[in-house]
Amino acid sequence: MIATIEAPRESLPVAAWQPVSPRVIRQTGPYRHTFGPDVAPMARVAPGETVIIHTQDCFQGRLCREDQAPSVVLGAQRLNPLTGPIWIEGAEPGDTLVVHIDDLQPARDWAVSCLLRQCGGLTASEEAPTLQPQLPERVWIYHRTQGGGFAWRDRWEVPWAPFFGTIGTAPALETLSCLSLGAHGGNLDVPEIGPGRTLFLPVQAPGALFSVGDAHAAQGQGELSGPALEIEAYGTFRFGLVKDQALTRPRLESAATIMTVGTGRPMEEAARTAYFDLVAWMATDFGFDPLDAYQLLTQVGRLHVGNMVNATYSLVASCAKRYLPAGGGVGHHWPDAVPALAPTPPPTLQYRAPLPPGERPWYMT
Repeated sequence: MIATIEAPRESLPVAAWQPVSPRVIRQTGPYRHTFGPDVAPMARVAPGETVIIHTQDCFQGRLCREDQAPSVVLGAQRLNPLTGPIWIEGAEPGDTLVVHIDDLQPARDWAVSCLLRQCGGLTASEEAPTLQPQLPERVWIYHRTQGGGFAWRDRWEVPWAPFFGTIGTAPALETLSCLSLGAHGGNLDVPEIGPGRTLFLPVQAPGALFSVGDAHAAQGQGELSGPALEIEAYGTFRFGLVKDQALTRPRLESAATIMTVGTGRPMEEAARTAYFDLVAWMATDFGFDPLDAYQLLTQVGRLHVGNMVNATYSLVASCAKRYLPAGGGVGHHWPDAVPALAPTPPPTLQYRAPLPPGERPWYMT
């Protein structure tokens, strides 16, 4: 019932893998801001190959000083530029793409967040207009500290907790904005999509046409005001395939937990979708009676918000593996999450501080 999940490196053509160091994939040509089936891939990757993918921040590096007004600097520029699409060899509609995120490193020593017009959980938006005026625009620049976190001036420091906010495959028929989220993935803004985690995505178009961007140094649950700690980054990825086993929506696995991502608006729609998929996963692959899984998750399930600011919300439902049958159960067809490899040193980092050295905060000296 289960097909090959990972192609052994030795069975791949020599040109399909790098024996010494992973190759670096950078965007060729303009960055794209959509997921779609009708775009030629800018790179090809074989299952089992390790690659390093470079991504821009959601503002493409243009927002870099606290005296900038986002509406003036960004204008009509679209957010969340994607690196991709990347063709995964052997991926066909009806398969599941297995995405191992082995590492994520910053490509610079600062992160940016801000208040944007009509964006945020506590301000008016296009989906929820009000008569009150918009909040004033404001930019926060965080600098990386010797401890690895990111600090705003001398007020607070946020621990390093990186992940990719926008990640996904091409839908089968239509082209969707990179700010969309749904069965293909998209702008999920789920903090669990980081190093040491395995993401499962449906393959709906030949080659999967994988794209990724919008790396975050950290984010609180809900991404309350809109932008998180936005960074330029290098991600280390390995890909696998589960042949002829289709997913309806994204799934996640860590060493200790299985997770499902539900999307929708209102928020209870996302919650129901996430828990429905988790019940189905436990029943299909771990041998649970669906009502038993429903009961168990009532007592031990966990649910939290990924984002509450997009046009569609994302919620994550989870179950600790200690409640699942040892060895995955009689129907366990999904690969266990592979522990993260030793962090792969990224290419020479282009640290570009937004302030001259003489003006940098004391904690960066």
